[in-house]
Amino acid sequence: MQISRRKALVLGGSAAVLAGCGTVATNMTAPTSPVGLNAIAQTKGLRFGSAISSGALKDDRYLDIVRRDCGSLVAENEHKIYVINGESQRFDFDRGDAIVDFAQKNDMAMRGHVLLWNRDDFLPNWMPKQDWGADKKRGMKAYLDKYFETVLTHYDRKISSWDVVNETIDPATGTMRETVFTQNFGPDVVDYAFHQARKLAPDTQLVYNDYMIWEPGNENHRTGVLKLLEGFRNKGVPIDAFGVQSHLGTGDGPVGKGFPDPQRREWRAFMDEIVGMGYDIILSEFDVNDTRLPANVKQRDRLMADYAKAYLDMMLDYKEVKEILAWGMADNHSWLETWWPREDGVVKRPGLYDANYEPKPLYYAVEAALKNAPLR
Repeated sequence: MQISRRKALVLGGSAAVLAGCGTVATNMTAPTSPVGLNAIAQTKGLRFGSAISSGALKDDRYLDIVRRDCGSLVAENEHKIYVINGESQRFDFDRGDAIVDFAQKNDMAMRGHVLLWNRDDFLPNWMPKQDWGADKKRGMKAYLDKYFETVLTHYDRKISSWDVVNETIDPATGTMRETVFTQNFGPDVVDYAFHQARKLAPDTQLVYNDYMIWEPGNENHRTGVLKLLEGFRNKGVPIDAFGVQSHLGTGDGPVGKGFPDPQRREWRAFMDEIVGMGYDIILSEFDVNDTRLPANVKQRDRLMADYAKAYLDMMLDYKEVKEILAWGMADNHSWLETWWPREDGVVKRPGLYDANYEPKPLYYAVEAALKNAPLR
């Protein structure tokens, strides 16, 4: 995910659907366990981490939270093609290297995001204008070979898991997006990306990552992702895990209506099919968007925590889930602080910690879900 221009998740509805899920306490002022979220996760065979930007490396108070709670990191944008290869003849690893160096110094695992983001809206400006030659597939293949080899060789074993392909399914149609990559190489470019990644990084976990979720409006998206993953297995494409981004949130509908009734049965059927194919699961970009929630802070925080806890309890019931990464730990380090702004102008609160680095009910929801998770 970018500090992103994307993903209007379709929501509305009422928080009443969470009845019976339990309510997360909201009167705590410090984490109940001094060891941090990753230490709790480890007791269950899990790992907890977060996305981080290179700019956040200058915020010492925030880094204290990251060190305390996280066992893995992923760069928000610094390992994307428009950063690394923003200029056609230049590869820039400076910002990405800074994050990897921080992870290594703090004994954290590092995930890579992303090698092939199959969307034209997140390409470097030069790429749509590029002349790939008379044999367009050959020209695109030569470029991808160079890009994959440059990036994967540069990071070698410093990155243990890569989102090889990201968001290739059009959520409206459930079919593969038409992009510079598919138009010049062909639709099998996503298969090729995984084969190249396996060849160049044989010991690295290879992941397909996408943002469909359990909320209404994601039906076509889920169907398309399921078909894609089935195709990977049938064709012997080397993919180890599926990244469920887990952006819970609000999109359409009036402010103040809360969350919708999630499609639990349909979501479980979707997940059952995926784990039945033998994929591990990563909750790769977890957060909660409060755009459509009531303005009252106490009420809003409670709704977010209860909704997140219900989702995490369901997902952690799958022993194939091995890792959770928040997409930013604090309100002021979240892409959601500015994306999908509230109509009422109220400041958003999407993080596990607030802007003063105090833990919120959402933190305790994650903590409780990890403690309740079955051992894997």
